[in-house]
Amino acid sequence: MLVLLPPSEGKAASGRGAPLKPESLSLPGLAGARAEVLDGLVEVCLGDEEKAREVLGLSEGLRDEIAKNSTLRTAGARPAGEIYTGVLYDALGLATLDAAARRRARKSLLVFSGLWGAVGLDDRIPSYRCSMGVKLPGLGALGAFWRAPMASVLPEAAGDGLVLDLRSSAYAAAWRPKGEVADRTASVRVLHAPTRKVVSHFNKATKGRIVRSLLEAGAAPRTPAELVEALRDLGYVVEAEAPGRAGKAWSIDVLVNEIH
Repeated sequence: MLVLLPPSEGKAASGRGAPLKPESLSLPGLAGARAEVLDGLVEVCLGDEEKAREVLGLSEGLRDEIAKNSTLRTAGARPAGEIYTGVLYDALGLATLDAAARRRARKSLLVFSGLWGAVGLDDRIPSYRCSMGVKLPGLGALGAFWRAPMASVLPEAAGDGLVLDLRSSAYAAAWRPKGEVADRTASVRVLHAPTRKVVSHFNKATKGRIVRSLLEAGAAPRTPAELVEALRDLGYVVEAEAPGRAGKAWSIDVLVNEIH
């Protein structure tokens, strides 16, 4: 099973570890594209601060993120699983998983990123600010920029098992599974059952809990249908319907009564 996660806007500090070693990151087929985005981001952040703030879509209170981005090549790096924070990652609670569940997480989780494309939990990266919605001079919108590199790398990373897609729409735009990979892909929405609406906070928290539950249980569904059964066995209320044609991902709704 390959689980696709969005990053978090907020991130832990880089710390004092050794700096980034681009060649050590997972998915080496993305190396060239990563170098282009890193170069473009650092160049913007070393230039006019107001322009950089506009490009990155930062509020006045986030000016410090520009200086942080300008030192990405020399800043300390930490495992991505420690860098990403926020509601989903708090609910996932990587640090409190038992050893077996942590091993499963390292093997199966990929975090999508406007800067790195996608990284594994053990990939050592510095703290940064660069969403998939950013348009970098010379590269354009990153969601579109990453499509070709991702299309050449992700199908192999997906292997022949289930792809569980928990990304937000901005990050989903960077890679959309096609063909037989799509047949074994399931995207998940979390709905407030009484209103049938997505509410951002508990949508993220529930997705984190879903991943944690699957990891702790050692669940290994190989198809979307098996995922539905696994989630129901874990106590989730699930609605799903097989797509009407081949080459289309399943859409699964998880219904939650309480917002917490």
